Amino acid sequence: MFSLGSSHRYYLFGGHCDMRKSFDGLCGLISGHLGRSATSGDVFVFLNRRRTHMKLLHWEHGGFVLYYKRLEGGTFPIPKNSGSGGRIDWSELVLMVEGIVVEKSRRRHRFSLQKAV
Repeated sequence: MFSLGSSHRYYLFGGHCDMRKSFDGLCGLISGHLGRSATSGDVFVFLNRRRTHMKLLHWEHGGFVLYYKRLEGGTFPIPKNSGSGGRIDWSELVLMVEGIVVEKSRRRHRFSLQKAV
């Protein structure tokens, strides 16, 4: 079922992607360029050169799910503050999909539990 949300980790592929690639081709990009496992449960975001097409690849229990969106006008904005390894937040993905560009923003500090090593 459709189960994407804020509990997942999202990774934006740094380069452009050939949108003819399907499951196996995208898995090759994930392991080859991002150095991650496609079956980790993370969501991987791919854009074409013109940023008019977006694919999201996600491993769910039992198999891969591929989400695909094509814009009829405009382009997908790229988040300016993507984390290490192309990591983006759920909120940044939602802004990308909706075409919202935040010109000036400031993220306020929030409490988070530090995991003991």
